[in-house]
Amino acid sequence: MTFAFGSRSLKRLEVIHPDLRKVMDRAIATTDIDFTVLEGMRTLATQRKYVATGKSKTMNSRHLTGHAVDIAPLIDGKVTWDWAVYDRFAPIIKQAAKDVGVKVEWGGDWKWRDGPHWQLPWADYPK
Repeated sequence: MTFAFGSRSLKRLEVIHPDLRKVMDRAIATTDIDFTVLEGMRTLATQRKYVATGKSKTMNSRHLTGHAVDIAPLIDGKVTWDWAVYDRFAPIIKQAAKDVGVKVEWGGDWKWRDGPHWQLPWADYPK
């Protein structure tokens, strides 16, 4: 089955770094698990709110510069938060990144796991 981004996901991808966009475009074209874009670039006000409510741990988020995107797999057309699905889904995104020659980091590999979060590494993509 072939998947494609919906209009809301496409809008959210418009403002992210072009290299991260390449990864997402490759991923949607090659995945066997449909997914949606939850958030791309975010405002400083939104980031402050996320830190205040515990949804984020930093005011130095890659989302503020378009170097990060939050995506979620869809099961029967609905977002899932099931870690087993994220653990099956992550290799698809990692392979898409390799396919287009872009390094990415997954929040699911961090100590404070963030399954939807994908970002371009600081070392390769400074502010």
